[in-house]
Amino acid sequence: MIFNSFVFVIFYAVVFILHWMLPVRHRWILLLIGSYFFYMYWNVAYAGILVISTMIDYALGRTLLSADAEPKRRLGLWMSLVSNLGILFFFKYHNFFQDTLVQLGAMFDISVTPAKHTWLLPVGISFYTFQTMSYSIDVYRRQLEPERHLGRFALYVSFFPQLVAGPIERASALLPQLKAPRSVVTQTDIMRGVSQVLLGFFKKVVVADTLAIQVNSIYNNYELQSGPTLLLGTVLFAFQIYCDFSGYTDIAIGVARMLGYELMENFKLPYFSKRITEFWQRWHISLSTWLRDYLYIPLGGNRHGSWNTYRNLMLTMLLGGLWHGASWNFVIWGGLNGGALALERAFRNSRATTMLSGTWISRVFGVVYVFVFICITWVFFRSQSFEQAWTILTRMFTLSGPLNIQDRSVLANILIVLPLLLAFEFLLHRRMDVHVRFARAHLFVQVMITLFVLLTIALFGISEGSQFIYFQF
Repeated sequence: MIFNSFVFVIFYAVVFILHWMLPVRHRWILLLIGSYFFYMYWNVAYAGILVISTMIDYALGRTLLSADAEPKRRLGLWMSLVSNLGILFFFKYHNFFQDTLVQLGAMFDISVTPAKHTWLLPVGISFYTFQTMSYSIDVYRRQLEPERHLGRFALYVSFFPQLVAGPIERASALLPQLKAPRSVVTQTDIMRGVSQVLLGFFKKVVVADTLAIQVNSIYNNYELQSGPTLLLGTVLFAFQIYCDFSGYTDIAIGVARMLGYELMENFKLPYFSKRITEFWQRWHISLSTWLRDYLYIPLGGNRHGSWNTYRNLMLTMLLGGLWHGASWNFVIWGGLNGGALALERAFRNSRATTMLSGTWISRVFGVVYVFVFICITWVFFRSQSFEQAWTILTRMFTLSGPLNIQDRSVLANILIVLPLLLAFEFLLHRRMDVHVRFARAHLFVQVMITLFVLLTIALFGISEGSQFIYFQF
């Protein structure tokens, strides 16, 4: 079940009404049943994997991880990590590593014929696996008390607004809300949720799905495209993936807020960043902070000298790239970002950087530099193979050939809507909380704005109900 579908609208309406009709102590049951129904709508078998992952970390948290003896606690942590990563490896990376073995064998004239599985990749497995792993690690570190209520822990793992594409919520933030839910929700919270849901649907249906038509047409026929056309397709993809993913997050935060639950913010105007480091503090925040707290810092962070810091940055981003998908393209994407983070750290105190810092020239140059670099890395992210990415990049840098646009009217609409959306988001994050202002506005104003956005979505949106990009991860 995807957010941008009529089925979800009906599903959420039923859950919303029943949620506020039920006594507080019984609401977790409704949300747990609803979350599993939401997940099983794709494939009933997916629920079995979700149950296994839930039971492993619940049992280990109650027994080994909460024990007094350090050996038992360490054993519990390793069992949790091996179990979760083992499930993730089997479904997501098994065939990838098998193909890599075949390629390595061919290099040395060795015939390798490994067995492959044909299981479908469960939707959102990377997200809820990281979520349950963070719970086990926090319990092991004694930063969190193990959850005793199996039902509420299962709801923490499967909470449907953020189950399949995040944000990756920490147990310390979400579990207390599930254990002591709000008995009532204010009209302001409801309208803030409505406002954020409308923004999310606008980003996804009007902007991202429209951009996808152009991007898919260019990338799926990249051999026939000119350099300027491939450059345009890459820039459009940068905004497509942002509007697609941040649109999902907006909807998730909005529907959760209307039920009385607060999810973490996942995007803060990433394309306005002036450094790659800043970009990763603004893009997919729940993942970048997860990698920082559970990978980069345990590796040593920046505590053991410059070269170890650079190594830790590279390892973190390489594994972050692999998290996104079983492809060397994602590893290269992560490596490019890791290398940029290391270089920025190496030159952050240089004389030139110090002289330019704080000036408007440095701010403008920084935003342009970050956007250009991120677009280059997006080529590897979007391409299906290294050969495709390399061909696109070489043609982009030569800029040879004419600009070929198949549907100029659609592109014209996007070039008008996109700057307006970015300006709106700039005001939202930097000047005022538009969602709060919407919630406090007169009812007539709220109704008119809602009708206007819905009409815009109906007239200019793509109605096929395409899947969100990050569902594949």
